[in-house]
Amino acid sequence: MKKITCLLTAVLAGTFSFASAGEFDTTVDMRATSATTFSVEGRIEGLGTVDLMVDTGSGYMTINEEMLAQLEAAGRARYVKDLRGRLANGNELTVPVYMIEAVSIGGGCWLKDVEAAVFPGATRPILGLSALQRAAPFIFSFEPPRLVLSNCLTTAGSPSSGDVADLAAFDK
Repeated sequence: MKKITCLLTAVLAGTFSFASAGEFDTTVDMRATSATTFSVEGRIEGLGTVDLMVDTGSGYMTINEEMLAQLEAAGRARYVKDLRGRLANGNELTVPVYMIEAVSIGGGCWLKDVEAAVFPGATRPILGLSALQRAAPFIFSFEPPRLVLSNCLTTAGSPSSGDVADLAAFDK
């Protein structure tokens, strides 16, 4: 019995981790836009301020073709691959995926090189897992509605002033 208890303790210890520096250090309030939909203010370098619908069921951040055109004109996006996937309604769609240079979630959490799927038409931008996993571990809270993010980068300047933020934190 003692061997089983020691083995069980060792297995359970491996499944738990403690928060370390850089984890859960940025809180972003969300707005409830319906009973089940939440959004946050975001910023995409080369595009400006955007309203991002938070969707933990979406594998990718998404933008639309108009947004991509602006990002390409500013030199802030590069093609990565084509992605074939199934939409929530069951339809299949092939969309291009682009690497976006810098994305801010709520003004306090900057992420570098985020993959975004590009959808046709005037679809709204979605904050999906390709961005959220960069700020992992993260907590999605319903009451109060907020995201608590980890491993965020910050900029020296105010991201909300002008169209170009100080991206010194992103230098390679």
